[in-house]
Amino acid sequence: MKIWLRFQYRDRKGFGTADREWITEYAGDMFRNPEATDRRIALAEVELLPPTVPSKIVALWNNFHALSAKLGVPEPSEPLYLLKAPSSVTAPDAVVSRPPSYDGRIVWEGELGIVIGKTCRGISPDEADAFIFGYTCVNDLTAADLIGKDATFAQWARAKSFDGFCPFGPVIATDIEPASLIVRTIVNGAERQSYPISDMIFSAQEIVSRLSHDMTLFPGDLICCGTSLGVGSIKEASSSLVIAIDGIGELKTEFRLYFL
Repeated sequence: MKIWLRFQYRDRKGFGTADREWITEYAGDMFRNPEATDRRIALAEVELLPPTVPSKIVALWNNFHALSAKLGVPEPSEPLYLLKAPSSVTAPDAVVSRPPSYDGRIVWEGELGIVIGKTCRGISPDEADAFIFGYTCVNDLTAADLIGKDATFAQWARAKSFDGFCPFGPVIATDIEPASLIVRTIVNGAERQSYPISDMIFSAQEIVSRLSHDMTLFPGDLICCGTSLGVGSIKEASSSLVIAIDGIGELKTEFRLYFL
């Protein structure tokens, strides 16, 4: 397994692999035969960036057996998804504020993210692992009251695409088995979600395969696998949100409910 990340170090951006305290910087393209350099940088000295710059973000809905049963809705026969704007991406440890144009509920959703590593079109589930670069943590923030505000049109993309509404990272972990993972969400120190990826209706490989028949997936694209039980809304003026997945890391975000 390798742990990949992007960083800002002094006046430049870079990428590389990390261990507990150090980054080995790489040259070239993270997704196309990157080459290790002799530069090592202390992890404590860098600012972490979003681990990729996705051309698109695909977010699934109703992809867990437990949540489907609780909602009392049928399990889908194919992945149900929406697109979040790439401009919603923000870095690990970011401070995100309520959008000035919206005064309703804001919901956090801890999720597993799939990062695509190769251009992907029309593949089978058995081929998918060869196109998956690795996995990351996602907080799929949502302006929940917007979705049904207009009775004639469900505003999923708008509700999920405000600036800062897609924190992900802090790293990408490669060569792990996603079905073995547990996603936890900790809000102001209290665990609010803990659910197994093995409960997904569509596995990571099935998701990538199905989506690749709908659209071309490019290196760096992010797929948010959906969430399960325990989703809640932000209530404190300032809240600490942590999405934790053992084997990947902890994605930390501070959310401020007041307007700037």
